[in-house]
Amino acid sequence: MVNLKLNLNRLSIFFILVILWSKPVLPQPYAMPILGSRLIGQPIQYTVKVGDYFHAIAEQYNVGMMALMASNPTVDPFLPRPGTVLDLPTSMLLPDAPYKGIVINLPELRLYYFPQDKNIVHVFPVGIGREGRKTPQMNSFVKAKVKDPIWTPTPSTRAEYLEKFKTVLPRYVEAGEHNPLGRFALQLAYGQSNYLIHGTNQSFGIGMRISAGCIRMNPDDIELLYARVVVNEPVRIINKPVKFAVEPNGQYLVEVHTPLSSETLDEDFNMTEVLDRFEDHKLNEEALNNALLLHYGLPVNVSI
Repeated sequence: MVNLKLNLNRLSIFFILVILWSKPVLPQPYAMPILGSRLIGQPIQYTVKVGDYFHAIAEQYNVGMMALMASNPTVDPFLPRPGTVLDLPTSMLLPDAPYKGIVINLPELRLYYFPQDKNIVHVFPVGIGREGRKTPQMNSFVKAKVKDPIWTPTPSTRAEYLEKFKTVLPRYVEAGEHNPLGRFALQLAYGQSNYLIHGTNQSFGIGMRISAGCIRMNPDDIELLYARVVVNEPVRIINKPVKFAVEPNGQYLVEVHTPLSSETLDEDFNMTEVLDRFEDHKLNEEALNNALLLHYGLPVNVSI
């Protein structure tokens, strides 16, 4: 956990160095699982080559940077040793929410989109609100679709930039390369409708806690989502660091992500409560304890 925090301090400098080597690819949808299952995707391992960096690998496979770091905690994300085999976070349990519209699970740093009447789900890495500017949980819907949005920094954002960066932000920024909202945005009907799912004009921050509260997506991802989502589409934002599944083949699976706060840790990581969520206690408690402790963010079989 300490190493993860130290690594975060190096990310902003590192991204500047690797930006030209990153080549995003269009994401492919996941097939919905068979009836009774919550497991989607396939485990993929990647062998590090000379010149590889986590940021480029994350973009290549359209996974979050933090998710890739969590699933490979002993590997230096900035200088991974060639020949190292990485576990990619390309297999996951569906979130505990209705499979309809948009579902965002904050600890996962992932957005799920369930198209109506289609047996697929799109999964995208997202950036969410940083500490002090957290993204709220909500049951809402898409109020409006906005192409080429104008960015109007809030008074608190303008004050923050002035204090931290000695930068005076304009009262609004027109669409274009300097607009941090990118080319597409979905306005959510929550509160005063200040929360957006939007793109970005930067190549870092996806799959991290970095925004001022909005949901940030890769430009290609938000363009794909924008084209498919309709106004009034439901949007659920949840906070579930632990996901469970009893699979049709009898396996008990658990997927654990780093909680957003110590309060969530205390609430959701109680061993007795975890055991009670399964139908019985025929579990490999050592495997379960390791999953709860290490937060790999990958589905783990905890069956005996």
